[in-house]
Amino acid sequence: MSTPFQMGLFEAPAPPFRARLAAKLRALAGQGIYVGASSWKYEGWMGQVYTAERYQQRGRFSRRRFQQECLGEYAETFPVVCGDFSFYQFPAPEYWNKLFASAPPKLKFAFKAPEEITVKIFPIHPRYGGRAGEVNPSFLDADLFRRMFLEPLEAYGDRVAALIFEFGAFSPSCYKRGEQFVEDLDGFLGALPKGRRYSVEIRNAEFVGPDYVGCLRQHGVAHVFNAWTRMPELGAQIAYPGIHTTDFTLTRALLRAGRPYAMAVKKFQPYQAVQEENPGARDALREIIRRAQQRSEGAFVFVNNRLEGNAPGTIAAIVDGE
Repeated sequence: MSTPFQMGLFEAPAPPFRARLAAKLRALAGQGIYVGASSWKYEGWMGQVYTAERYQQRGRFSRRRFQQECLGEYAETFPVVCGDFSFYQFPAPEYWNKLFASAPPKLKFAFKAPEEITVKIFPIHPRYGGRAGEVNPSFLDADLFRRMFLEPLEAYGDRVAALIFEFGAFSPSCYKRGEQFVEDLDGFLGALPKGRRYSVEIRNAEFVGPDYVGCLRQHGVAHVFNAWTRMPELGAQIAYPGIHTTDFTLTRALLRAGRPYAMAVKKFQPYQAVQEENPGARDALREIIRRAQQRSEGAFVFVNNRLEGNAPGTIAAIVDGE
């Protein structure tokens, strides 16, 4: 009997694209450079990363089965994945158990910290209910993060590659100056348990300066090189003086600069193929990989479908350039 993360005896072989890409990514992972996608439940990758035969139930494709089991097949190509889902809640221990049981032990994960930790004022949005527009009392609460997030993950420590603190763009009502944010960030990072790979993703370009870089360096925390609507291009970020603040890098290639997220979703879904190449982002991602190789440092590179339309295709183009 096949487990959720093993190919059954009579199932279809891996598509040629997937087999070629998997070999290249395994070789990079052997150097400590892990390249993968942001999330994994995309039916548009069927025939490219996924095989429809695996998810047949009573002669038809089962979306429910796909959602539950596709992570195991994802791991046959990619050595790492970014879990965006954890941004929206503190996952229960049962959820972590189910998630890690659905993929082989070789698959590494990066997880976003919950927004309960990284949002200072809750946005005016229906999903926040009565908290919309209110100050978040749990903002940068290191003890809450430890109890509700780190401790449930302790049993899976060797499978957690890195943790990401994603801060959305702060308005002047949150911070008038970047130095104020860095002061708060410094206290938070200093209170975190040691021995884990932490990284910080900011979306206020004006906050990237000597104080921010110095804070990350002091705590051994990485800046997340992020391709995002209102952030400088990846090439500009990786060239910023001193921005490589620790012994690993973490990159999230999410969007073309200037393009809103909703517009990218509308343009590219269901993410079946690369529709718009981004040479600048590709070159920067290759440079991040080359730098890690030259310095024998770890690197975690995550590509989103919304960058070019199809994350596996973008990743293949990047590693083919190595």
